[in-house]
Amino acid sequence: MGIADNTAAAATLGDSIIRSYDEMELPAKYYIFGVLFPAFLLFLVTVVVAVVVNVPLIVRLLLPVLGLLILATAIGYPRLAIDNRRIEMEKRFHLLVIHMTVLSTTNIDRMEVFRQLAAEDQYGELADEIQRIVDLVDVWHLSLGDACRRRAKEVPSESVTDLFERLAYTLEAGQELDKFLLEEQEVLIEKYSTVYKQSLNNLDVIKDLYLSMLISMTFALVFAIVLPLLSGTNPTMTVSLVIVLFIFVQVGFFFVIQAVVPSDPIWYLEDGYRTTTKQRMLVSTIVGFALSLLFVVAMMLVFFGLLPPLFPVHSIPLLLYMPVATTPMFIPGAVFWYEEKKTFERDQEFPNFIRALGTTESAKQATTSEVLESLRAKNFGPLTEDIDNLYRRLNMRLSTEKSWRYFTGEASSFLIQKFSNMYLVGREMGGGPKRLGGLISTNMNAILNLREQRKQKVTTLIGVVYGISVAAMFALFIGLELAVMLSGFDIDTGGQIAAGSLIHTGHYNVPVLRFLMVLVLIFNAFISSLVLRVADGGHFGNSYLHFTALLWIGGVTGELTRRLVETLISVDM
Repeated sequence: MGIADNTAAAATLGDSIIRSYDEMELPAKYYIFGVLFPAFLLFLVTVVVAVVVNVPLIVRLLLPVLGLLILATAIGYPRLAIDNRRIEMEKRFHLLVIHMTVLSTTNIDRMEVFRQLAAEDQYGELADEIQRIVDLVDVWHLSLGDACRRRAKEVPSESVTDLFERLAYTLEAGQELDKFLLEEQEVLIEKYSTVYKQSLNNLDVIKDLYLSMLISMTFALVFAIVLPLLSGTNPTMTVSLVIVLFIFVQVGFFFVIQAVVPSDPIWYLEDGYRTTTKQRMLVSTIVGFALSLLFVVAMMLVFFGLLPPLFPVHSIPLLLYMPVATTPMFIPGAVFWYEEKKTFERDQEFPNFIRALGTTESAKQATTSEVLESLRAKNFGPLTEDIDNLYRRLNMRLSTEKSWRYFTGEASSFLIQKFSNMYLVGREMGGGPKRLGGLISTNMNAILNLREQRKQKVTTLIGVVYGISVAAMFALFIGLELAVMLSGFDIDTGGQIAAGSLIHTGHYNVPVLRFLMVLVLIFNAFISSLVLRVADGGHFGNSYLHFTALLWIGGVTGELTRRLVETLISVDM
């Protein structure tokens, strides 16, 4: 990229930041005097402190950087707020359009379609925008086309802007809302697929950067351990500083990955209705935490001699204390993994079920309960039991809304919950069951195909995270054990050169360094497990499994490395 391109990009960024001040809900003058001016004063204070106060050089360098970072954050925050609003809109945009299409095929008028969508709190910013359109029509008596065109100029999302503008043109031209949306379905699905795939490609890029940064930070930690032998600096201080930087890097990449991956939640767990799945998840979590706490207490009591040694605690290496204590967390991790696997399988079967339900209802002109009586005999995998329960509730004359709510709660799937609600509302408002079932089935199949691609990307990421964890622990403990080995040598220089001038060993506090390495092991396992959960969109309870597995892998790798170095030293001596 040339100088002209860089200048143009900087000018564009500057213009977008300036425009964002006008688009804020808070007036710009209040933000400037209430946030920007104090941030600028704070930056000046950090510069003065770095120049006047007698502090170490690294502190002199970092203080102005910290002040500049705060000032830059204050300047760019309005732009970040606009971007967050855009991201929130695009997260649910495809579901909003599908929902709008389903409602448009019913017997309600087009303004009622917008009122129904504005009442859906799950759409967040999109629901607020739809409500603004409704207010412009109901309160200010604008036409629906004029209201859509006016809001199209205000929203930060290009997708929403494009939809509103085309809606305005189409409605003013006299075309029906349902015909327009049905014709646009294929285009909208294609656009959503393109954005989703681009996010997955960005995840690949972030994965490579994440791998590179972890390798770099691993080498930095190794150098921080070994170099004090030659420089004479305090290794505890250098290692601590690098560990803090290591933590910031991992936390930063966690938030970057969270922002990059497409928003496609898997789980739906309704409050107030405790399904069998929720009971198993809750009980397994309680059991896992209770057993882990029991392990910790028992190990501490045995270690301090307050309990008879039921098992050889003192013989357990330091690196394996944490993995042993967290081993019971495999229990909830395995339960969450199993339940999520079943939820995936239910999602795969739901398009076939909803298409069959809509087609059969339309052909037989029968009620949902009568159709389910025949469908419950078919095999829909893990969804079969939930369909059978739905039929029984409807047959017992339980309200249709409650029956479907229990059905979606037991399925534990976000997509099943959203699309079932669309089908139910569409049927109640007079929509054709065959048309609704086919529309929902087509859109859900498109989302499921994208999920399969995401699953493949995440599988690769899991392999990378586990592989780099093994390599990082091996490199760290090789460096630590070599430093410990060299610090223990008695070097004979013939009396001409002081040994301390060649190798500085006096500052090495080996127990503290080993403890810091344990902290690195724990934090790496914790953040990596969260990264994997964010990447695949699953339940965070699944991170128990990865956290415990990464602790064991890192601990065993570190302990084997330590024993390997000790063995090599004993053989050489």
